[in-house]
Amino acid sequence: MPVSDKMKGYSTRSSMIRKMFEEGSRMKAEFGKENVFDFSLGNPDVPPPPEFYTILRNMAADTTPGIHAYMPNAGYPQVREVIAARISEEQDISVEAGDTLMTCGAAGALNVVLKALLNPEEEVILLAPYFVEYNFYVDNHGGVSKVISTDEEFNLDLGAIEKAISAKTRAIMINSPNNPTGQIYSQESLAALGKILEQASARFGKAIVIIADEPYRKIVFDDQKVPSIFKAYNNSIVLSSYSKELSLPGERIGFIAVHPDMSDKGLLLDAMALAIRILGFVNAPALMQRVVTHLKGVSVDNSIYARRRETFCTLLREAGYSFMPPKGAFYIFPKSPIADDVQFCGLLQEEKILAVPGAGFGLPGYFRLAFCTDEKYIKAAAAGFARAMLKARTL
Repeated sequence: MPVSDKMKGYSTRSSMIRKMFEEGSRMKAEFGKENVFDFSLGNPDVPPPPEFYTILRNMAADTTPGIHAYMPNAGYPQVREVIAARISEEQDISVEAGDTLMTCGAAGALNVVLKALLNPEEEVILLAPYFVEYNFYVDNHGGVSKVISTDEEFNLDLGAIEKAISAKTRAIMINSPNNPTGQIYSQESLAALGKILEQASARFGKAIVIIADEPYRKIVFDDQKVPSIFKAYNNSIVLSSYSKELSLPGERIGFIAVHPDMSDKGLLLDAMALAIRILGFVNAPALMQRVVTHLKGVSVDNSIYARRRETFCTLLREAGYSFMPPKGAFYIFPKSPIADDVQFCGLLQEEKILAVPGAGFGLPGYFRLAFCTDEKYIKAAAAGFARAMLKARTL
């Protein structure tokens, strides 16, 4: 068999999200799309802003010689200037273009960061529940995931984090607004985390890095604000993409920004620029780099997601589910009414409702619903959610 043992293991543990998505495709073919309520995949369906199409057409029409040529691995200098201005505003700290790199989406950015940071067997702390691919990314680059849970409201459990830090700890991943919970970590908790990491870094004689994955920064509700990681801790890296805020997941365009006062910043930036090349990305997509340069401050219509959130929260509450209303992103993470979240997702599937078990996010006992689908499907699923709850109560 010409498949590596590691990849065979990966395949058996592969993303529950993708499995549910594939099951959804099968069910839609069998029962009709309008009769299947697929809340499995965070694939944004809200259209990109109109400005995107105008800029895209203009950029695509440019026939300047060399416009599609190679560029510096870190991206076009003029694009990095725009990203630096954006990050300076979001993080409330002055960031230079040289502190940034353009990447193939946030997933590419995470792999670039981990490739540059990790020595074999060094540990990366993951906060459950977490995006399902984090484990694979850490393992890709020789690291070891150390999973700890957040608290009952999915906030940082600072005591548990402090206990988890060891001489092998190299980084901690922060995802806020969070996938799958929609939680936003407070500035106070991030500042406290920064102090814990400063003390641990001094104790072990090496910088422990915060890696902040922020693709949902601009999708927030009820006037919530996403705090600055850079204000909380110097040894931090922020990365993001335009997949969610512009509804462009297939275009694979993202970026990395390093705190301007980070330890050994120059060495890290050089290592990441090299990682972009040797991981096979070479550079971020040229056309999309030029496009996003002209879309500063532009994002999708957040009111669409806000209405869907309210519709979902109302029907779940009426059916008796327990959940925290999300502060951001486009997911709800209710508690499973039975201990076995996989079994309960099976009950939902009997109602032609597709959800992802919390076990896939490192936290059994919950399930994730993505509201990246038309509001009419959310409303039409209400009876099915109610019936699944009634079935669970009889078990």
